[in-house]
Order: sequence, then structure tokens, then C-alpha cells
Amino acid sequence: MNEVTRMAVEDREPLLNPVDRVSEMIFGLFMALTFVGVVSMATADSGEIRAMLAAALGCNLAWGLVDAVMYLVRTITERGRLLTLARSVRTAQDAEAGRKLIEGSLSTAVARLVSTTEVEAMRTRLVALPSLPERPSLRSNDLLAALGVFLIVVASTFPVALPFVIFEDAGAALLVSRIIAIMMLFLGGLALGRYAGYGSWKTGVLMAGLGVLLVAAVIALGG
Repeated sequence: MNEVTRMAVEDREPLLNPVDRVSEMIFGLFMALTFVGVVSMATADSGEIRAMLAAALGCNLAWGLVDAVMYLVRTITERGRLLTLARSVRTAQDAEAGRKLIEGSLSTAVARLVSTTEVEAMRTRLVALPSLPERPSLRSNDLLAALGVFLIVVASTFPVALPFVIFEDAGAALLVSRIIAIMMLFLGGLALGRYAGYGSWKTGVLMAGLGVLLVAAVIALGG
């Protein structure tokens, strides 16, 4: 693997960290809840319920695919940006110009923590690279990550849809489905809180509260 490519992989935060996994799960869950709210309006006709569940699954399949493709687009775009930065630093008029390019690429929070000496070390490392790739590229790990995005969005459909398969009474199925959705939101918030290192239970409750508000909105809109 080319050195600058390896640096791009290391410097770019992976999409599938806990925050991203939970976000994709919640996105798919909200999409499914949109259709579950419509199921409550259905009659006891199992055909109507199956049609709604098929629509929910189809929607998440489509959006899972869109999310996966956009992940790949974002990945190769970010690598292209890093490659362009590396080339600009290597061809900068002088060391000061190269350092300014690197400093300008850093986030505000990171820039406050990095000294001029550290920025110069980055510049020196880039200049010392033997060569740069002609263009950014995708690798097998990127495709696996995109597949992970797709599966997370699609899989989030099933927990809230399964009660309609198990229970014959649509009202009971809807109640169980909403309880499961709130539990999933709570667990998602719990994971986010633990990852951030503060108030995991509070974050879980806040996320569950967001779910309650969403369910209330669905009901108010005729769900």
C-alpha cells in the first residue's frame, strides 16, 4: 500500500464506529416506524398488514442501498481531498506555505491542540514520501464497510415488524412494536453515552424520549 494511501486510511475516522452504527440503526428504525404507524390504520385483513410490512422492508432496502453507495462516495472523496492536500504541500513555495496548508485542513478543535513543531513534522513527512498515487481508490475493506451500512439499515426493520407476524391482533402487535422501538432507541442512546464517556443512562433515556415523541407524532398524523 502506498504511504500516502495508508496515511489517508489512518487519518480518516472509520464510518462504522459506535456513533455511526447507532446512527444508521436509528435511521432505519425511524424509517420502519413511519410504515408501522400506517399499519395501525389497517383492518384485520392480513393482506393489508403484509403489504405495509413489505413496503417498510422495501423502503429500508432502498435507503440502505443509498446509504451504502453514499458511504463509498464519501470515502473516495475524502481520500481525493487528502491526496490533493499532500500534493499541494509537496509543491508549496516554502515550508511556511506548506504548514499553512496543513493547518487549514485541520478542524478548529485539532488546530488548537497542535503546535507549529508538530505541523512541521507532518509537512516533513509528506515531503519525504517517495511518490503519491495518481488517483484515490477504494479497497475491499471499504466495500465491506458499505455492506455493513446496508445491513444495519435493513436489519433495523425486523424488530419492529416482527410483532405483526407473531400477533394476529393488529392493536397488540402495534403496542409491542412501539415498545421494542423505544427499547432499541434506549439501547442506542446507552451506547452513545458510553462511547462519549458520560451519562450513558441519561443519554439512553433522552433517546427513548425522542422515540416517544416520534411515536406521538405518528399517532397525531393518523398512525
